Amino acid sequence: MKKLIVLRGNSGSGKTTVAKELQNRFGNNTMLLSQDVIRRDMLKVKDGENTLALPLMKELLRYGNAHSDIVILEGILRADWYQPLFELAVALYGADIYAYYFDISFEETLKRHQTKPNCGSFGAKEMRRWYREKDFSKVLDEVSVTDEKDMQSIVAEIYHTILNEQED
Repeated sequence: MKKLIVLRGNSGSGKTTVAKELQNRFGNNTMLLSQDVIRRDMLKVKDGENTLALPLMKELLRYGNAHSDIVILEGILRADWYQPLFELAVALYGADIYAYYFDISFEETLKRHQTKPNCGSFGAKEMRRWYREKDFSKVLDEVSVTDEKDMQSIVAEIYHTILNEQED
C-alpha cells in the first residue's frame, strides 16, 4: 500500500530534519519531496499564491504515487497557497495520508533554527515576518506536533505509526 507523509509548519520547526531521518529509516523506494529544494534549488522561484513550484510539486507527487512505496512531502506549505496540492494528495492517497503540522512556538523555532547549517542566511526578523500561527490545512487531517517533542521522538512516533499500519 502506498503511503504519503506530509510534514508542514513554520521555518525552523524541524520538518526537514525529521523528513530526512524518516527517509533514511524507511530506506529504499522512499521519495522525499522538499518544498525548499523544489522551489529554491530546482526552479529558483519565490513562494506565494500561484507559485510556479506548485505544478512541479503536483507532478512529483503523482510520480511518487506511481513509483514509490512511501512519499514524504515536507515544507512550510502554507495551507491556503498549497490547498490544490493537498486536494491532489487526498485524491491520490485517500486514507493513506499521515499529515503532521509542526505547531511550534516562535521562540522554539528560533532555537531550532540556530542548530541548522544555514542559520546565518536569515534571522529572527525574517522568521517573524514569515511566521503563521496555527496554519492548519482544511483538507488534511493533521496531527499537531508541539514544542515538547524532540526530533528523535517525533521521528520514532511517525515511523512506528506507519509500520503498525503496514502490519494491519
